[in-house]
Amino acid sequence: MAKTKFPSVFDIPKDIKTKGLKPIYYIFGEDTFSFDYAKDVINKAVLPQLASEFDKETYYGSKNSYAEILSAASTFPFGDGKKFLIIKNAEKPKDKEKLAEYAESPSEFTVMLFLHEGSITKPDSEPYKTLIRLEEIFESKEMKGDALVEWVKTIVKENQRNISDENAQLLIDIVGENRSLIELQLEKIFLFLDDKKEVTLESIQQLATELKQFNIFDLINAVGRKEKSKALEIAFNLYESGTDMIQIIAMLNRYFTALSKINEITAMKLSVQEASRIVGTHQYYYKDYLDARRRFSDQEITNAFRALFNADLTIKTSPLDQKTVLTMLIAEIIPD
Repeated sequence: MAKTKFPSVFDIPKDIKTKGLKPIYYIFGEDTFSFDYAKDVINKAVLPQLASEFDKETYYGSKNSYAEILSAASTFPFGDGKKFLIIKNAEKPKDKEKLAEYAESPSEFTVMLFLHEGSITKPDSEPYKTLIRLEEIFESKEMKGDALVEWVKTIVKENQRNISDENAQLLIDIVGENRSLIELQLEKIFLFLDDKKEVTLESIQQLATELKQFNIFDLINAVGRKEKSKALEIAFNLYESGTDMIQIIAMLNRYFTALSKINEITAMKLSVQEASRIVGTHQYYYKDYLDARRRFSDQEITNAFRALFNADLTIKTSPLDQKTVLTMLIAEIIPD
C-alpha cells in the first residue's frame, strides 16, 4: 500500500486564504515547533471572529475525552461570534471515532485545532480516514537539509529581507536545527542589520561571536589546521555548552566528506563560488578547505571517517562517557 501523503502544516495559510477557515485542523507529527506555528496562524485568522475571550479554550487529551471536548464544541459561544478550541495531546483519548462523527456535521460556530504528537500509523482508520477526505489533517515534519534552508529563507522574506542559500545554510550550521532558536537568532540579526535588507555573512559572523565562546566552525578550523589541543578545548566547550555529540560527529563527517572532494573539484578549475557550493561551504571559508586538504592525506581522511563511524557507534551502543568518546575521536583524527 502506498504511503499516505499529507499536506504540510505550512500549507495552512494558503489553505485559509483560498478556502476560508475550516471547522477542524488536525495537526500531527514530531515537530512541535510547527504546532506553535499552526496555532499562531489559525489564532490570527479566527481572532477577529471571537466576540468574547471566554470563547477561546484549551483542552488536553490526557485529561479530557473526545465526548467532553466535542460537547464543548457544540455549546454556543458566549458572544455573537465563533469559538476557538485548542486540543493538546489529541492522540491520547480512546474514543477517537467520535471525532469522525463530529467532522461529518461540525458546529458552524466552532474552529478546533487538534495537536497530535507523533506519527499516525493507521491513516485508514477513524477519525483519520474522514479527516483526510475532508482535507482537515496536516503533517508537522521535522525539517532537514534543503527544506530547512527554504524555511529560513521564508522567515527572512516575511521580515522584508533577503538571504542567500549559502548564508541560510551557514546560519543553520552555527545555530543548529532547532527552529525556535533559529527564529530567536534571526531577530537578533534583524536588529543588527537595522534598515539593511540583506542578511550578510558579516551579520551571521557577528551572531556567531555572541552565541558562545566557540562554535562548530572554530572546531572545524582547528581540526583542519591539525591543532589537537585547540580542537580538544573547542570540542569540550561545545559539548559542555549543550551541543549534541551527534551534531559534532555529523558536522565533522560533513567536513571530511568535503575535503575528500577537493582534489577532484580543483582539477575541474571551477570558480570559487561554484567550487564552494559543491563542497557545501560558504565561499568565504573555501580557502581554509583548500589549506586543510593539503595537510590531510587520502589515508588520513579515510582514518577520520573510520574514527567518526566508531564514535557514532560507541555513543549508540556503549555506556562509555561521551566526553571520553569525544577525546578519543579527536585523538584519532589528529594523532600525535
